[in-house]
Amino acid sequence: MVRIARRIAVLAILVGLVAVTAVATAQAELTLPRPSPKATVSQTVGLTDFTVTYSRPGVKGRKIWGGLVPYAEKWRLGANEATSFVSSGDATVGGKPVPAGEFSIYTIPAESEWTFVVTTETGFWNTLTFAPDKEVARFTATPQSAPDEEWMRFSFENLSMNGADLVLRWEKLRIAIPIEVKTHDHAMANIRAALAEAKADDWQTPYRAAQYCFNAGVNHDEAMAWAEKAVATQETYFNLRLLADMKMKAGKAKEAIAAAEKAIKVGKADPDKPDTGPTETKLSEWKSRKG
Repeated sequence: MVRIARRIAVLAILVGLVAVTAVATAQAELTLPRPSPKATVSQTVGLTDFTVTYSRPGVKGRKIWGGLVPYAEKWRLGANEATSFVSSGDATVGGKPVPAGEFSIYTIPAESEWTFVVTTETGFWNTLTFAPDKEVARFTATPQSAPDEEWMRFSFENLSMNGADLVLRWEKLRIAIPIEVKTHDHAMANIRAALAEAKADDWQTPYRAAQYCFNAGVNHDEAMAWAEKAVATQETYFNLRLLADMKMKAGKAKEAIAAAEKAIKVGKADPDKPDTGPTETKLSEWKSRKG
């Protein structure tokens, strides 16, 4: 009987452990909404990708600036974990160089000027003590009054090929962080690498390189050589049309007209039937201007 009683006791303990484990598992799997929902905003600027991940607190009738967010104290630019800033390439942020990588951004707000800090320390929550040697950049920006915004949000504005503003809006405040990238340098490095690896029968790579430079208004001599190489490799309506435009822009009207005429001829013989109408119109204007 004693042995049976002991077995029953052991069995009861095991059942109890299973029950406790089941409760713990159920609690660990419980998922609830955050009061400050997580958000991500991404933007490609030129050839560089930027992503900001943050949590969006609401005003909820509270005093924000100088209240919930005290002045002269570090703030992680949102709720929950620190705001993450990821860049796929080197950039200038707030006028300071920031290399490619993943960082956190925090700020020290004041009534007239905010100080921002980019740090390699990531994932922190309420702890706002950072190692100085982890700082990548420190800069300032000026807050402005703005229409009321209940939920804090980041956005990319004033987008161009070489830059954008990362803008924070919350309550009745807007503050912009300028971001700049060297898109042309990046593009030219890609062009030179691609041309170095291009095969002898590849007309598209020099064509695309010449087209980029022509549209961007840069590297005119190199672009002309690349366009001529594309045509020499394989004559198409598109690379002949580009060469004609480049010749005319360079003041070589006779060569431009010859290239345009050939482009139309090649285009009309192309089974894909590209629309040669715009080039025909342009050719007519060039001939009348020459005459």
